Amino acid sequence: MGKPDTRRLDREIRQANRKLEAVREREMWPLTNSERRAIVAAMAGGGYRVVRGRSTGRAEARLESAWTGAETRLIAEITALHTERQRVVNEAAAAKAAKKSSGWW
Repeated sequence: MGKPDTRRLDREIRQANRKLEAVREREMWPLTNSERRAIVAAMAGGGYRVVRGRSTGRAEARLESAWTGAETRLIAEITALHTERQRVVNEAAAAKAAKKSSGWW
């Protein structure tokens, strides 16, 4: 029995980490449509208030909240992928141990 096949999960973990770094750099490409809409709406609302000469505090808070939500989603996704990878590795180890113990020596 060889090593467990975790290449797909490893690739997805690397991709999710790249997305997380992009979100931390405030790039839009890794966001879902609803996250994009929330960010664009907050930016538009803040821009409108700037033009009117009013405070942008609430719009800035909405914008920061949207970015934080996207970051939280990606962190949860990475955690789930790591958990799944560990489960695959543990299953392979258990199968290998069972195969070894079932031998007649």
